Amino acid sequence: MTSVHTSARTPTRGRPSDAPARPIAWAMLSRALSVPLILGLVCFLPAVIAAQPGSGVRDTAYWLQLVLTCYAGARLATMILSTRRRLLQGVFWMFVYIAMGVAPFAQVVIGQTPTPMVGPRQDLVTAIAMVLVGCAASDLGALLASRRPLRRRAPSVRGSGGGKAAVAHPLRLRLLVLLAFAASAFYVLKLGGPAVFFSSRQEINETVAASGVVTEGSNVGSAFIKGFGQVPALLALLFYTRRLATSHRARRTPSTVLVWVALAALNLVVNNPISNARYWFLTVLMAFVFTAFPSSAAFYRTLLATGVVGALVVFPYADRFRYEEGGQRPVQSASVFEPLVTKDYDQMVMFANTISWVDTRGHTYGRQLTGSALFFVPRAVWSGKPEDTGVRVGQWMGLRMTNLSAPLWTEFWVDLGPAGMVGGMALIGYAAARTDRRYALAVTRAGPGSGSVLAIAAPLIAGYTFILLRGPLLQAVGKLAIAALCLLLITTFREQRAARRR
Repeated sequence: MTSVHTSARTPTRGRPSDAPARPIAWAMLSRALSVPLILGLVCFLPAVIAAQPGSGVRDTAYWLQLVLTCYAGARLATMILSTRRRLLQGVFWMFVYIAMGVAPFAQVVIGQTPTPMVGPRQDLVTAIAMVLVGCAASDLGALLASRRPLRRRAPSVRGSGGGKAAVAHPLRLRLLVLLAFAASAFYVLKLGGPAVFFSSRQEINETVAASGVVTEGSNVGSAFIKGFGQVPALLALLFYTRRLATSHRARRTPSTVLVWVALAALNLVVNNPISNARYWFLTVLMAFVFTAFPSSAAFYRTLLATGVVGALVVFPYADRFRYEEGGQRPVQSASVFEPLVTKDYDQMVMFANTISWVDTRGHTYGRQLTGSALFFVPRAVWSGKPEDTGVRVGQWMGLRMTNLSAPLWTEFWVDLGPAGMVGGMALIGYAAARTDRRYALAVTRAGPGSGSVLAIAAPLIAGYTFILLRGPLLQAVGKLAIAALCLLLITTFREQRAARRR
């Protein structure tokens, strides 16, 4: 009796001393990191940029951009130091800090922009102010979401401790795997074999154009082939990755491991960084990391912190595979900040150009957003289908290269004006905060287990947030809609039992 009593008490005695060890350790670590992190994002990096030589004028645009950069830096530091994993909000503020804060601030200081600004300087001032207001509206939406309690599903009547939640139906998930292999195989064969996917994006685009799926003035056919060739393969890989990460039984099942290996090999072909856009590969990488390590706060914080460095140093040079070897753009940079004013970060100046365009043409009152929502309708059927917002503004500017960004603030501004932009950004902040809270509950508590749809959808949307925020929206919604369709087809609601999660 004594030995039994002692052995029963041993775990109980150890648990109280072990349980708070990790929170206490992280609290001490967070206090140690908070000061240098906040100073680095809010003070040091903006100060270094402000000290750069250039012909920029220190006017209202300069000071507004500095305020926006410091504000976004403070919010990003809050996301990194948070005790909860706020995937969507963290990615949102990382994008704002880099693409709408640091990069435009460097452009203002140096006096050079990636895309020419055709309107008056006041339009740039308006653009910076509206981005700042939109960010504040997003914070307000997130605050409202935090004040509203989450509705919990009814507990199981059998006392299993679980409720009804959205999970992947086992049979439908297998069908998704078959769809992924079939659609990706068609995509690979249509483009001439796997070798094309390890050449360059230029060759991929030329092969797609020569395949006959692109009609004049419409890219719907190529978008569907690419989307179904890439998205189901990624989703299937994410579901099997989560299964292996959360289930001991799955790791001991050879068939599950073999399917995961086959899906990983398939994704290395269709979703590799050589033949795909950098933003899409970033989506693939973030979705995979957040799925493989759902409960790791260290990976979440490390990814956000290193993402800033990667966006400044690595991302501008990561397009070396976009062109063939003879057509690659030479990399010439005397400063680490020079790529920020000569390459990819045209979001703020394009917002200013869009304001100028709206001033001459007027708002479109929902037309652009409707075109994005009905992206799947070919132009042969809808002759007046709107073009990408970035394309329309670029054509108005008289540019030959119209593959320009149209950040989400711009899409709201074009259709709905200042009030619509504020309301739209508040809604985005509200939805992101609610999703983050539900995701945190799904991965940290006794949730729906390895088949959780939310545990897959949230990391995927978090990675895809970069594409949605950069725009144009018409280009971005295609793959997101295909992912939503796949998730809808495999989702079921059923009672989850604790035994199924082991």
